[in-house]
Amino acid sequence: MTPSVTITVTMNCVSCGARFEASGRRRYCSDACKQHAWRQRHLTPRPPQPHTTSVAIVYECPGCDTRYIDERRCPDCNLFCRRLGPGAPCPHCDEPVTITDLFPQAAP
Repeated sequence: MTPSVTITVTMNCVSCGARFEASGRRRYCSDACKQHAWRQRHLTPRPPQPHTTSVAIVYECPGCDTRYIDERRCPDCNLFCRRLGPGAPCPHCDEPVTITDLFPQAAP
């Protein structure tokens, strides 16, 4: 009778580095490490967001002619406001201004 010889080959997991018994073409010690490696390969970094002034919509109340930014109903008159267009608060007086107020030639 011939003695049987068993040779065990171990290798390091590509993801976590843990030792495991190699079988076939396995490169990872577990399904969790396989999934983690896939996520790392397919990770897309988010591009940095530039620091710009956000443009909002300016509305004007038909009753009191007060302008609001992104507010469709006048809190004083309880009326729906009409849309004037994109704009932002004025950097000097903090009043809502539209782009067409600043650049009349941009009006359609």
